[in-house]
Amino acid sequence: MNRPTIVVFDLGGVLVDWNPRYMYRRLINDEAEMEFFLTEVCSPAWNEAQDGGRTIAEAVAEATARHPDKSELINAFYERFDEMMAGSIDGTVKILDTLRRQQVPCYALTNWSAETFPLALKRFDFLSWFDGILVSGREGLKKPDPAIFELLFKRFDIDAKSAVFIDDSPRNIAAATDLGLRSIHFTSAEGLQTELRALHFDV
Repeated sequence: MNRPTIVVFDLGGVLVDWNPRYMYRRLINDEAEMEFFLTEVCSPAWNEAQDGGRTIAEAVAEATARHPDKSELINAFYERFDEMMAGSIDGTVKILDTLRRQQVPCYALTNWSAETFPLALKRFDFLSWFDGILVSGREGLKKPDPAIFELLFKRFDIDAKSAVFIDDSPRNIAAATDLGLRSIHFTSAEGLQTELRALHFDV
């Protein structure tokens, strides 16, 4: 296979340390109760609907209708969203910085609500380093739908065979691989560095 020359990064879990537990541990003292809330009330599937374009107002109304006794906790999910971002994953940011200094084209493909993504843009300067960012909530598409990968290729004129895709989600990695993208399942910055070096990137 030809050597990849373009790198496509996921953001949450790869460059941004995001987890709702960072915030909800301040609101719910009991760990089991917190896990129930994040599994049954503001679940991953519920949050992913916003990544696909559903508005926060619609999401809050839907969850509150199901659990009216938890309205304050539901509202906190987006009112205090910034508190769910603990910070950057510095080892990966360093890799991104090395690549862009070498003028390697770097893009981001992220599942993120259009309404909360501006918070990340304001907080993380490294988001300005990308040659392009595709935000699922703005497009009404989200990973692992093949259509969002196809949109990435078309919008930024990326040849899938010339790119490597980095994501912490196995299902997203599987979808990318099916489309001909070489993919790296992110588990740590150190592991990512090793895998990129094996693809002849000087990181």
